[in-house]
Amino acid sequence: MRRLLVFLKYPTPGQVKTRLAASLGDDAASGVYRACVELTLARLRGFQKEAMLCVEPADALKRTRAWVGPEWLLSPQQGRTLGDRLAHATAAALAEGNGPVVAIGTDSPWLEPSDLEEAFGALRQHDVVIGPSTDGGYYLVGLSRAMPALFDDIPWSTPEVYTETVAKARVLGVRVHTLREGYDIDQLADVQRFLAEESARGRVSAPLMTIAALSHRREPCRS
Repeated sequence: MRRLLVFLKYPTPGQVKTRLAASLGDDAASGVYRACVELTLARLRGFQKEAMLCVEPADALKRTRAWVGPEWLLSPQQGRTLGDRLAHATAAALAEGNGPVVAIGTDSPWLEPSDLEEAFGALRQHDVVIGPSTDGGYYLVGLSRAMPALFDDIPWSTPEVYTETVAKARVLGVRVHTLREGYDIDQLADVQRFLAEESARGRVSAPLMTIAALSHRREPCRS
């Protein structure tokens, strides 16, 4: 059975979307992130039986359950760095007999089910699949087998994440498939881009209306 790992943070103001908070304030930024998670889960409802939500912090599992409902499988993230957490979660899923494994975040709500199907399909003939982001990171990574070394010594939260990961894959001698370029909702311009794209597609939902309302707020930011 294939496994989809969805990495999410509980939307506590001041602990999520800190770059976006520089424009909107902590409360509005956390509200945007909450709506992004809700959009992601709604859009990927068809993968629910294959999905596990990897939650940070670990002590937020009960609050997350109350938020997302009883249908989703939850697990705490484990590890100090993002690389540690990805390595642990992917290896654990594969050890349980799940495979291939695809991991995504929850700050790319534009992601379509077709992107995930492409990723899982590519892993029939490739060892790794990556979805690069415009900021130099990636919004998706998939593995056909456990590969903790792929996440070692990566300069996380820098524009070199994607290129360094691909370089590491070459060193490991694995086959890589690249998806279309995407983006994360990190800055106000990203929010505006996402809203414009959704409007052009004629999409309307409560989370989208929330994002639109919050993106026009200008709250005092913490010093």
